[in-house]
Amino acid sequence: MTNDDGIYAKGLSSLYDELSHDADCLIVAPEIEQSAVGHAITIFRPLMVRRATKNAKFLGYAVYGTPADCVKIGIKELAKKPVDMVVSGINRGSNAGINVLYSGTVSAATEAAIMGVPSLAISLDTHKEADFTYAAKFARKMTRLILSSPELTGSAINVNIPCLPPEKIKGIVVVRQNKDNIVETFEKRVDPRENTYYWISGDYSSKTKNKDTDVAALASGFITITPIQYDLTRYDLLDTLTEVVKQNNLEI
Repeated sequence: MTNDDGIYAKGLSSLYDELSHDADCLIVAPEIEQSAVGHAITIFRPLMVRRATKNAKFLGYAVYGTPADCVKIGIKELAKKPVDMVVSGINRGSNAGINVLYSGTVSAATEAAIMGVPSLAISLDTHKEADFTYAAKFARKMTRLILSSPELTGSAINVNIPCLPPEKIKGIVVVRQNKDNIVETFEKRVDPRENTYYWISGDYSSKTKNKDTDVAALASGFITITPIQYDLTRYDLLDTLTEVVKQNNLEI
C-alpha cells in the first residue's frame, strides 16, 4: 500500500484499516507529501527509508522519495514475500482526466503494472477534510474483484469516488479517461517582502466535458472506474508517421 499524500495521511490509514481485514498489508509510502510528482523516480541521491511508527506500533516504511520509488523498493526489497497487489490511495482530491498524468497516486499504480503486479489507484473527490470510510470499503470490494479476475492480471485500475453520502451516489460506471485540456489560471500575489509569487489553479471547461468520461461522470455523482496503461504510443499515427518520414526522405 502506498499513496502520494504521505505515510501519515488519513486516507491511507482508512485504507489500511479496511484492507487488513482480508490481507497481510504492508505500507511503503512517502515520508512527505508527493502530490503531482507524476512518475518521477529518485536516481541522483540515496533512497532513504525508515521504519515509521504510530501509537508506538509499527506503521510501515517511510521513504524519502516518490510514490513510484515506494512501489519499486517495496516490491523488490521491503516486502519479504511476493506481492499480490498494490493499492495506492486514498488520495484527497480526484485523479481524473489529464490529472492522471500528474498524479503520484496513479503513477504508483502504473509502476506496479509495469512490474507485473495488478494495482488499484483510488481517490476521493474533495480537497477538504473528509470521511474516507466509504471509499475504503469500496476499495476493499475492488481489490477482491481485481484479484479474483484472471483477465485483470497485471492491470492498473483507476477509481474516483464522489465525496457524497453513499445513498446519494448515483451508481458505478466504467468509463474512459477524459482527454480535454484543463483551463489553467495563475493568481499573482505579493508577499510582505514585496516578492512576487503565483498560485496555479485550473478546471475543465464545461463546454468540453465529454459525457462518457471520468471527469463528467464523477461530476454527475458516479463512481468512475477506468483501466489505464503506461504505453503512450499513438497507434493510430504509426502508419501516417511512417509515410511522412518516407515522403520527406529523412536521412541519417
